[in-house]
Amino acid sequence: MSGGMNRRELLMAGGAALATAAAAAPAIARDRGGSRLRIGIIGTGERGRVHLRELLRRDDVDVTAIADIDPFVLEAAKGQFDAAGKPRPASFTGDAEAWRAMLKPGTLDGVLIVTPWEWHKPMAIAAMEARVAVGCEVVAGITLQDHWDVLAAHEATRTPYMLLENVCYRRDVMAVLNMVRQDLFGEMIHLEGGYQHDLRDVKFNSGIPGRPYGGGAEFGAKGWSEARWRTDHSVRRNGDLYPSHGIGPCAMWANINRGNRFTRLTSYASKARGLHDHVVAQGGADHPNAAVRFALGDVVTTSIACANGETIRLTHDTNLPRPYSLGFRVQGTRGLWMDVAKSLYIEGRSPEPHRWEPAETVLGQYDHPLWKRHADQAAGAGHGGMDWFVLNAFVEALKAGAPMPIDIYDALTWSAITPLSEQSIAEDNRTLEFPDFTRGAWRERRQDFALDDAY
Repeated sequence: MSGGMNRRELLMAGGAALATAAAAAPAIARDRGGSRLRIGIIGTGERGRVHLRELLRRDDVDVTAIADIDPFVLEAAKGQFDAAGKPRPASFTGDAEAWRAMLKPGTLDGVLIVTPWEWHKPMAIAAMEARVAVGCEVVAGITLQDHWDVLAAHEATRTPYMLLENVCYRRDVMAVLNMVRQDLFGEMIHLEGGYQHDLRDVKFNSGIPGRPYGGGAEFGAKGWSEARWRTDHSVRRNGDLYPSHGIGPCAMWANINRGNRFTRLTSYASKARGLHDHVVAQGGADHPNAAVRFALGDVVTTSIACANGETIRLTHDTNLPRPYSLGFRVQGTRGLWMDVAKSLYIEGRSPEPHRWEPAETVLGQYDHPLWKRHADQAAGAGHGGMDWFVLNAFVEALKAGAPMPIDIYDALTWSAITPLSEQSIAEDNRTLEFPDFTRGAWRERRQDFALDDAY
C-alpha cells in the first residue's frame, strides 16, 4: 500500500469493497455537522476516570451520564466535572443493573463501557439495542458464544461498536505501520506481540480504599479496584486473558479482516507459580490466599496462522517479576523491528550488514501522519498520548457517521483469542480452527485504519 494513499483513494479502489462497506454502514450514521455528542460512561473506576478526563477536555462532547455501583469512585468522577468547570451529569448507581436506566433511547449518542470484563457483553448488547454507539474497553466477551451474541446484536441493529484498543495508536507502533505500508520491511512473514506486564500489585492489594496498588495479598471482596474482580479470572481460567494489546497492532500490520484473516490457533501454558509466591511473600505462608490454586499459567504462548501465510506469536506473562514490554516483532522479507531491543535492521538500508541499528532515528523519519498532526493535542494524555488518539477516533467517527476504525469485527476477532486459547490448552494444546466473524467479507474489505486523512 502506498504511504500516500488516503481514505478516499482507498475506498474508490474497488467497487466490491465499496459495496461491502456501504452495506455495513451504521444504521445511525449521519453527518452531525460538528454538533456536540452526548456521551455516557459505565464504570468510573481508575480507567473510566482516565477516559473521563480526556472527554472533559473536548469542546465537542458533553458527558451527560455516568454509572457505577461503587459510590466512592462515582463521587471521584463527579469531582472531575467540578474541577473542569462543567455541570455534573446524571448518575446511576444503587445496584448492579442501575446502568440500564441510562440507555434510554434518544438520550445518548454513545457510551463508553469501562467495567469488569464479564459485563462487557450485556452492556454492549443493551446499548446497541437502544441505538447507542458503543466504545468498549478490551475484551468483548468471556465465552466464544458471547462473541457471536455481540455480533448478532450489532448486525440486527447496525449500531456502531468500537474497541478502545489504545496500543494501536502508540507512536512507535504507528511509525512501524507507516513503514509496513511503504514496504520498508518487504512482504510480511512473522509478527509477535503480547502482554508482558507484572500485574501482581494489581491483582492483589491491601484492600484499603484509596490505596489500590502498592502490595498486599488480598483479592475479591477484601481487595480494591481491579483486585476485586480481575484476579478471579486468574483463579478460574487458563489462557491468554488479555490479547488485544499485542494482537491489535499485529492485526493492523497484517491487514487482518481486510484481505487477510486468522485461520488456526494453538496455545500452551506453563505451570502456575508466580501468584502463589507473591501471596506468601506479601501475606505469609499462613495467609488464607496461600491455599488458593491459581489456574492461569505464568506464561501463556499462542501461535496463530494467517490466510496469507504469515505466522503470529502472542505471549501473556503477568504473574512474574519483569519489566513491562509488549514484545513486538515485525519481520518481513527485507528486515525486522523489535521493540524490546529498540532496534531494527533493513537489508541494504541499515549501516552495516547483520548488525542492529537503533530504531529511534529511523522511526522518527517515518512518524505517522496522525502523530505529526495531533501530537500537541495528545500531549499529557494517558499512556503517552495513546488514550487521546483512541477516544478521538471514536468521537470523530461517530460525529461523521463513518465506520469505526477498530470495528466490531476487530473487537471480536482479537477478543476471541481468549476462549480459543483456553480451549486449546484444556484439550492438550489442540490446534483449533479460527472463526470468521466477517463470514467471508474479509476478502473484500479494505484497510481503512489510520490512513493519512483518517483518525
